[in-house]
Amino acid sequence: MKLQVTQENLNRALNSVARVANSRGTLPILANVLIKTTKNRLSLSATNLDIAITHYIGAKVTDEGSITVPARLMQDFVSSLPEGVINLQLEETKLHITTDQYQSVVNGIVADDFPVMPAMSDGFSWKIPGSLLKKSLQQVVFAASSDETRPVLTGVLIKTIDNKLVMAATDSYRLAEKQLGTQKQDINLLIPASALHDLLRILGDGDDEVKITNNNQQVLFQVGDIELITRLLEGNYPDYQLLIPKTFTTSATLKRTDLINITKVSSLFARESAGSVTIEVDKEARELSIRSVASQLGENTAKAPASKVTGSAAITLNSRYLLDALNVFGGEMIKFGFNGKLEPTLLEDPDNPDYRHVVMPLKS
Repeated sequence: MKLQVTQENLNRALNSVARVANSRGTLPILANVLIKTTKNRLSLSATNLDIAITHYIGAKVTDEGSITVPARLMQDFVSSLPEGVINLQLEETKLHITTDQYQSVVNGIVADDFPVMPAMSDGFSWKIPGSLLKKSLQQVVFAASSDETRPVLTGVLIKTIDNKLVMAATDSYRLAEKQLGTQKQDINLLIPASALHDLLRILGDGDDEVKITNNNQQVLFQVGDIELITRLLEGNYPDYQLLIPKTFTTSATLKRTDLINITKVSSLFARESAGSVTIEVDKEARELSIRSVASQLGENTAKAPASKVTGSAAITLNSRYLLDALNVFGGEMIKFGFNGKLEPTLLEDPDNPDYRHVVMPLKS
């Protein structure tokens, strides 16, 4: 293998794929990145056996070839090089890397030992705007569980419901649901949240379309010159829509920034009680208040004016879950509704109903 590539392109590709390489695994080669020439292009790939990412970049290829080299070393080394042309030449299992100022040799492992994800030879393909997918993931993926004892909750559900494409995640303490638009085809995918976190790092802010191909075992995301493929989770996702309240005995609409500010202040006094705050809606005063108590530090009550207030009642929530939800809404106003202190709380944008967030109450 002999080729020339720019430092900018090689660095960008390594940053895309190296994070997936697993240095703690039982297979040493999983800590490596596969460097391979493909039709006058260079591909860089990494995998942890559940997720694989491949990034294609332009290169001036003189001789074809492939090798795997330590991902962390390669990423740190190339990012430290000055901009310009890098020469790569493979001699047996040693990759010679030269520029005008640097001459280095990296010991590799032959590419034949590198595991590859099964190719997507069949499956259904569809497209979605990249900006929509990125925003939707940001609003949903954080609500997935990290508890491996319930594997299905560590995934994000993407499913067609009543001809609408919906994305949802829950850890049983909170639930996020986002509508992505209409979709006539029947889609039902349970994708590991860890893979979607990696996808988020790849997605840009542009409106370039993302091509998604899935079968019964895997899903492939193609984002420009980058491909991410991951295994799907097995199991039945809970019927989460039963958790979402349809009507409320108590609700209030207020400025989202007001609710964020009073929640932040109250959360400072809620550290002793694992973030527990009591939220009260007062119909007569037309306001929403948050109270938190810390036996060692003191207590705090913060209020914000509200409109469209129905009922007067209080509920206890985790302030961190509340802030996580509020920070991913995009609108100016927020509607806060619940049906008693032991029932789920629903947050939604009154002007944009395509995103809903449920927070389960704490026992007070």
